[in-house]
Amino acid sequence: MKIIFDQLVKRRFPDLHIGLGFISGLINKQKDVFEEKKVSIYSKLKKKYTLETLKDLEIVRAYRDFFWTLGIDPTKNRPSAEALIRRVLKGKSIPRINCVVDAYNLASMESGISLAAFDSDLLIGDLKMRFAKAGEIFLGIGMKEAKILKGKELIINDQDQIIAVYPYRDADSTKVTKSTKNVVLLVCGVPGITTDILKETADLAIEYITYLCGGKGSYHIVE
Repeated sequence: MKIIFDQLVKRRFPDLHIGLGFISGLINKQKDVFEEKKVSIYSKLKKKYTLETLKDLEIVRAYRDFFWTLGIDPTKNRPSAEALIRRVLKGKSIPRINCVVDAYNLASMESGISLAAFDSDLLIGDLKMRFAKAGEIFLGIGMKEAKILKGKELIINDQDQIIAVYPYRDADSTKVTKSTKNVVLLVCGVPGITTDILKETADLAIEYITYLCGGKGSYHIVE
């Protein structure tokens, strides 16, 4: 499986890169060591950031700028890594979903890079990043009803359906659940984020997922 950038996307965002990971043989059950890992990362975040300084970090700024470019207000729909870090800085815990999601959320917080994952057994063919067509329908995780897209959204689809509105909402139909055995991991780059940072984040996410949930992983960068 690969991800293809539509030519309109490449022309508008020539320095947009994405990391694509593949993890197979997962046992999506939480291990006791998760709490130990979580506490360690929470402690690092609280030493490294404050709510006042977080928004000025280069990575956070890059995501916010990209959101504004796409017509998304990042103060209302926050980039996922920033939203998770802010929860921790406010003394809250991150939501517990399942082993895989919890593991890559830890990697997302530690790196500052937004991550997404899809059940690869529910995907058909290669993936494509393109701009939505007005009137297309999308049902994201946690949404009570499908949204009619306006046509300016940046999306990812497989052969049959839209699987994400990039880089902040994933489809309900291909989400990772406790029964998921194989995963496609998306390391969500934006302009200003280097491929080296994406590689480091992919390594970290695969390390955490395989440590906590088993399986074997690999990745490559899409440029």
